[in-house]
Amino acid sequence: MIRKVIQMRISRFLSLALLILVIPAALFAQFGVSITIAPPALPVYEQPMAPAEGYIWTPGYWANGEEGYFWVPGTWVMAPEPGLLWTPGYWGWGGNAYAWNEGYWGAQVGFYGGVNYGFGYGGEGYGGGYWNNGAFYYNRSVNNINVTNIHNVYNKTVINNTTYNHVSYNGGRGGINARPTAAQETASHERHTPATSMQTEHVHAASGNRALLASVNHGRPAIAATAKPGEFSGRGVVAARHAGAAYKAPASKPSENKAAANRVAAPHANEKMAAGNKPPAATRSNEKKASENRAAATRANENKAAENKAAATRSNEKKASENRAVATRANENKAAENKAAATRSNQNKAAENRAAVTRARENKASAPKQARSPSESRPTAAHAQPAPHPSNTAHAQPAQRQQAAPRPEARPVTAAHAQPAPRPAKAAPKSEERPRQ
Repeated sequence: MIRKVIQMRISRFLSLALLILVIPAALFAQFGVSITIAPPALPVYEQPMAPAEGYIWTPGYWANGEEGYFWVPGTWVMAPEPGLLWTPGYWGWGGNAYAWNEGYWGAQVGFYGGVNYGFGYGGEGYGGGYWNNGAFYYNRSVNNINVTNIHNVYNKTVINNTTYNHVSYNGGRGGINARPTAAQETASHERHTPATSMQTEHVHAASGNRALLASVNHGRPAIAATAKPGEFSGRGVVAARHAGAAYKAPASKPSENKAAANRVAAPHANEKMAAGNKPPAATRSNEKKASENRAAATRANENKAAENKAAATRSNEKKASENRAVATRANENKAAENKAAATRSNQNKAAENRAAVTRARENKASAPKQARSPSESRPTAAHAQPAPHPSNTAHAQPAQRQQAAPRPEARPVTAAHAQPAPRPAKAAPKSEERPRQ
C-alpha cells in the first residue's frame, strides 16, 4: 500500500514537472512568459544611425530570463520582405501576472500595449516611415538618417497623445491603460511573420550579457541600442543616458518568481492545449525550419539566377561571336566580289580602249591613202597638156593654180614641171591687165 502511494506521488511529481517544462513553451507563441513583477522603466537613449536603406527600427525592451529582467537593445533590422512593418512586443497584466506578448511583422502595425517606445512608436501605430513601391521612406523627424546614403526621406511631425513616462507595460499597478482599437484588432488577426533569425540571435546574445541585467545596470544599460542586430561593440553601439525611473530591486528571487509564474500560467496553458494549440517548442521549431527553408529557397533562387545570368551571358557572347564571324565572311565575300567585278570592269575597259586605239590608227592610216588618190591623177593631165601647146600652157597655168589652191599636196608636183617654162616671159602679168583697160 505504501509502495503504491509512493508510486502515485512520484507519478504526480513527474506530471507536474512535465507541466512546468511545457507551460513556458506553450505560452511563448502568444504570451512568451509570465511574471508577477513588473518590468523596469524604459531607459532614455538615442537612436544610432540607420545603416542602409530597407532597415526598419525595432525598439529595445525588457525581457525576462533565469536571472530576472535583461535589456534587449533596440536595433535596425532588415525587413523580411518589402511591405512588412514591425509591431513591437509588450508586457501586459493578465489579472494575476505580467505576460509577454511577442512582436511580429505584418502589413499593418497592430496593438503593442500603448507603450511609448519612441522613434515613431508613440504607443499607437508607427510614424517612422512607410513603404512605397518596394522602397521604405524614412521620417527624419523621428529617425536618425544619413541623407547622403539614404535618399527616401521626408519630414513630418509626429504628435503623441500618449503620456511619455517611460512605463514599459500595459495594465496592472502603475501600467498604461490602453486597449486595442478595431483596426488594431483586425491587424492582430492578419497574416504575421515572426521575428527574423537575426532578431532571435540578437535576443539570445543579450540574454548572455550580464551587463544587460537590470539587477546589474539598475535600469541604465551600457548597450541601449545598436546599428545592427548582435553588434554589441563598435561605433554603432549607443549607451543609455539615464534610467527611465528609479530602479527598484525585486523583493523575491527570480526562481521564486518563476515558480509563481508557472502556477499563474498553468490555467492558460491548459486552456491553450485544450483548444488544440501546438506547444510553442514545436512552433519555434517550425518557425526555425520555415526560416531555414526560406533562406535555402533564397539561396537556391540566387544561385539559379546567377546560373541563368551566366548562361545568358555565354549565349549572348556566343551569338555575338557567330554574328561577327558571319558579318566578317559576308564582308570578305562582298569585298572579293567587288574586287573581281572591278578587275573585270578594268579589263573590259582596257580591251575597249585598246580596240578603240587600234581602230583609230587604222582609220588614220587609211585616210591619207584616200586623200592622195585624186592628186596623183592631176599631174598626169598637167604633163600631157604642155607637150602640144607650150605657149598656151604658160598663160593658162595660173588660172589652174588658183583652182588647185585648196589642195596643197598637188602644188609641188605641178610647180616642179610648170615654173621653168614661164621664167623667160616676164610680161605675162601685163597681158593679164589689158582687159582692165
